[in-house]
Amino acid sequence: MEIEIEIVGKGKAAAKLDDRNPETAKKLYETFPLPGTAHTYLEEVYFDMTLELDYENPSKTTEEGDICYWPPGPAFCIFYGNSQPVSEVNNIGKITENLELFKKCKDGDEIIVRKKE
Repeated sequence: MEIEIEIVGKGKAAAKLDDRNPETAKKLYETFPLPGTAHTYLEEVYFDMTLELDYENPSKTTEEGDICYWPPGPAFCIFYGNSQPVSEVNNIGKITENLELFKKCKDGDEIIVRKKE
């Protein structure tokens, strides 16, 4: 499942959802397009969402480029550097193109996640 993440006015990144948490990834994919307002924390961009899901295969760690769902938020998270989640997340995919875009993201930026056409 290929997706696109746009930071409105700043650019787009490509990503692919994977099978680390397949049910979470599938349910999120079905909700796209998904708009949000960006928040930044260390080397992470995230936004709150209304879709409430449980932990599937929770992980305490992420790698650079990981896309995750954080059930306590609930929030959609993009880890673009070496920072780690505050608590366990469901890793659902990876940024495949333009990871450096997220370094330009600021609190309040509009983000849209959509299915790649």
